[in-house]
Amino acid sequence: MEYFLQQLINGITLGSIYGLIAIGYTMVYGIIGMINFAHGDIFMVGAFISLIVFLAIIALGITWIPLTLLLVLVIAMALTSMWGWTVERLAYRPLRESFRLAPLITAIGMSIVLQNFVQIAQGARVKPLEPIITGGYALMERDGFVVNLSNIQILIVTTTVVLMTIFSLIISKTSLGRAQRACEQDRTMAALLGVNVDRTISLTFVMGAALASVAGLMYLLYYGVIDFYIGFIAGIKAFTAAVLGGIGSLPGAMLGGLIIGLIETFWSAYFSVEYKDVAAFSILAIVLIFMPSGLLGRPEVEKV
Repeated sequence: MEYFLQQLINGITLGSIYGLIAIGYTMVYGIIGMINFAHGDIFMVGAFISLIVFLAIIALGITWIPLTLLLVLVIAMALTSMWGWTVERLAYRPLRESFRLAPLITAIGMSIVLQNFVQIAQGARVKPLEPIITGGYALMERDGFVVNLSNIQILIVTTTVVLMTIFSLIISKTSLGRAQRACEQDRTMAALLGVNVDRTISLTFVMGAALASVAGLMYLLYYGVIDFYIGFIAGIKAFTAAVLGGIGSLPGAMLGGLIIGLIETFWSAYFSVEYKDVAAFSILAIVLIFMPSGLLGRPEVEKV
């Protein structure tokens, strides 16, 4: 029971990171109906920006951890959002009215460009960071096995819940959210009614990139090491989570992220770690066979 509880905590933490990335996928798809396969590498760029900003702030003599983390979070979100805006402006806007395969190919190309850019700029070696947030709580102990809940795990889950709540309120309560929902239903009609479609889509990319940067910071703090390739792996997992939960649904993206994180963690703990990805994709295939729109997705209604 103790071992199960520990893996449950670890799985929820990992799933929270996947969920933050998956929200970016589902927001973009919900509005323009395209998969931004460069989004995982935006997450990677956010992790590197967080590391660089953190080292710069420490070099300036700011060592109070809460202030340092707040500055890193704000700066990383701002800079990573600029990358998200650039990707939309260069790779998606010129091809928005093209055949559907063109933006997909462009997104894959942007993913490769971002990977190689970071590899050239920062090197191919892994970049470590010493633990910043340490300590935690021992929940229970039996036969020498201690169930630990670390402070960084609490921070990751709390941050995810807060951001999920904020972005859900933005989409449901603000004028930007109404514009996003209008573009999701019919971009042409939304434009006729005065919605700035280009601005709305750009802001959606910016919001998704901001969430990806938070996920990058959380990943850096949790694992303490990053490289230029983490965006591809995490991006595939987050995309799987978005599809599993129901592409286009924010709660579905978070639910999918938690499920993928739990599957990976429990499979690695009780079975062979080499097949944890097989288990995750198998669950996805099973769910899509019986629920093609995902767990919380809505069936697409074809407009005629």
